[in-house]
Amino acid sequence: MSEIINTEYINSLNSSQIDTLNRDYDYLGEKLLRRNISVEELTDKASAFSVAVPSWGVGTGGTRFARFPGQAEPRNIFEKIDDCSIINTLVRITPEISPHFPWDVVDDMAAVKEHAATHSLNFASVNSNTFQDQPDQKHSFKYGSLTNTNEKTRELAIQHNLDCIEWGKQIGSKVITVWIGDGSNFPGQQNFTGALERYLSSMKVIYSELPDDWKLFIEHKMFEPAFYSTVIQDWGTNVLCAMELGDKAYSLVDLGHHAPNVNIEMIVARLIQFKKLAGFHFNDSKYGDDDLDSGSINPYQQFLIFNELVDAEFRNAEGFKPDYMLDQSHNVTDPIESLMTSAVSVQRSFVQALMVDRKALAEFQNDNDALMASQTLKEAFDTDITAVLQMSRYKAGGAIDPITCYRAAHYREKLAKDRPASKNSGSGIVLW
Repeated sequence: MSEIINTEYINSLNSSQIDTLNRDYDYLGEKLLRRNISVEELTDKASAFSVAVPSWGVGTGGTRFARFPGQAEPRNIFEKIDDCSIINTLVRITPEISPHFPWDVVDDMAAVKEHAATHSLNFASVNSNTFQDQPDQKHSFKYGSLTNTNEKTRELAIQHNLDCIEWGKQIGSKVITVWIGDGSNFPGQQNFTGALERYLSSMKVIYSELPDDWKLFIEHKMFEPAFYSTVIQDWGTNVLCAMELGDKAYSLVDLGHHAPNVNIEMIVARLIQFKKLAGFHFNDSKYGDDDLDSGSINPYQQFLIFNELVDAEFRNAEGFKPDYMLDQSHNVTDPIESLMTSAVSVQRSFVQALMVDRKALAEFQNDNDALMASQTLKEAFDTDITAVLQMSRYKAGGAIDPITCYRAAHYREKLAKDRPASKNSGSGIVLW
């Protein structure tokens, strides 16, 4: 909380690092100037970048087998906001929180908005949950929610999403993200066409209740919890449904929700081209939907995605205004540390993409010079812009070295007495 990590504390640690940063920053500035890149302009753009953190991400996740509670985990939305505040205080690029309902619902949602405001935080998209049953739920989502063959179950799932919109309005959000775990585990279990028809019918009811200034983000997932078929299984089905629903519906890209070796950056380009890119859930993966820290496995892929995003900005692509959010599960690390490093990793990819020589790249592409086109991207990716990220944090009042600053404060140790270990999980993954 603020009394544990505040401006005075951050400044005291920064004071021992600023001389080294100034030397690194000046040296980088000289190198970039040879490429006609202004280090000051790059720093300003880095400072303007932001990515939302998920409320569930500050809790310890788990696997299908077990969950190991961490020290001083947040037990409710107010404590989640406190932890999200620490992240933004140190990295200065996470001013928004994306809540998940009903986990984050309280009787007084105005109090939630007020508590966030005291930390200078706002709310990004709200997320609905129809992939698990809640206590005393009358109709089960075991065999689907928005696509369930039982009409009463579909109505329950629809109503939950409508409730999410109302809760979102109370905290100042203007986006609802809908992901469903609906699918099948056996051939013949489900009629593929019928399931998608029921999905569209349900989503049209939700879409019709959207306020005029709201958006609906559709999220797809290749597999899990269903392992034979998933109703919204890939970006193709996703974007077709978004087109069917209307102009306020967009396709969300979660980096872990694709088949192995899929060209995600091309998918991003296609969604931009047809004005249907909602935004991102940033994470990384090795095998499937692993929800690993962003950039921890394949940072070059993350850079290539941002190359498409920066290219869209460069071209002033029509309707281009994506939302950025982290979506991760932290099983063996401190969630605050992982979210900080992930936010900085995503920011790094953005700044690297800004350094791509767009004019040179276009010429190499037009000349079919594959090697030099690739080298143009590699030159930007291989440039160490750590000093730019550090300076952008320093100028904004954040920490030059967020992890060192956080660890030196002993944040969790100081909260341990007030937040005893809990078996409950704010991520909804395995209670034990």
